[in-house]
Amino acid sequence: MLKSINSIMPKSLLRSKALFITFTVIFLTLFVMSGCTKNDEKTEEKSVQNGSVLTLATTTSVNDSGLLEYLQPQFEQDTGVTLKIIAQGTGQAIKTGEDGNADVLFIHDKKSEEKFVADGNGLSRIELMYNYFVLVGSEDDPAKISGSAKSAEECFKRIMGSKSFFVSRGDDSGTHKKELGIWKKAGLTPSGNDWYVSAGKGMGEVLKMASEKKAYTLTDKATFLSMKDKLDLKILLMDAKDLFNQYTIIKVNPDKHKHVNKKNSDKFVEWMTSEKVLVMINNFGKVKYGESLFYVNYVKKD
Repeated sequence: MLKSINSIMPKSLLRSKALFITFTVIFLTLFVMSGCTKNDEKTEEKSVQNGSVLTLATTTSVNDSGLLEYLQPQFEQDTGVTLKIIAQGTGQAIKTGEDGNADVLFIHDKKSEEKFVADGNGLSRIELMYNYFVLVGSEDDPAKISGSAKSAEECFKRIMGSKSFFVSRGDDSGTHKKELGIWKKAGLTPSGNDWYVSAGKGMGEVLKMASEKKAYTLTDKATFLSMKDKLDLKILLMDAKDLFNQYTIIKVNPDKHKHVNKKNSDKFVEWMTSEKVLVMINNFGKVKYGESLFYVNYVKKD
């Protein structure tokens, strides 16, 4: 019957009918998709309103080492809080905290941290763990550092004296600030020289650049160890007193930044400083690298 009706209908009407059906299907599809999107947005908004998300601004060195990837699943399982990680240089992380766009900072430049707290942006510095910066370079070692230099200051003098390539983070990170402090202490100004490259990148990218250029660079030990199999670099100076690297947690001040999640900030710090997690941090890296990448020096205050 339907076939016979279609056979006597004008072709123009048949085309109109087909177009109507097509547009109806498209409209219904878009309507359903719109509903799903709104539901997703409502779910995400509800999640944030319920306080189930913690935003952590951290250094690229901590992130690149794999420590947070190691801790995150356990934190979320233990607390029911979703951890949102923003990995950036210490300078940028502090700016994120100053703007109230993070709940907690996990950084490593004492002078900047103290100013952040003094300005009322953070509650207090909680020293959690440490490792050492290391100076790495190619096997050739044109500045003759390996086995003879005893301090980073001495190494930098040799690098400048030999005009050997050096790749700097150049990104206002904690590592960059440390490097600039060593140059300053040595009474040297490397910027403007052809052999000094300011990368403006994170630690992982800088290590790749140094490897390609057979250059020296200053890096945190954890990131280097996690990448060393992919690099043509070796450690030339380590465990020097002037290369100590302290990592600190700071809760962003909720009185100054009203939308900061104080409840989850407290949960994060309490969890990170618990005995279970301190042991996890101390053990991180032992199986894969034969040594810990970080050493806990947290002291509980009464």
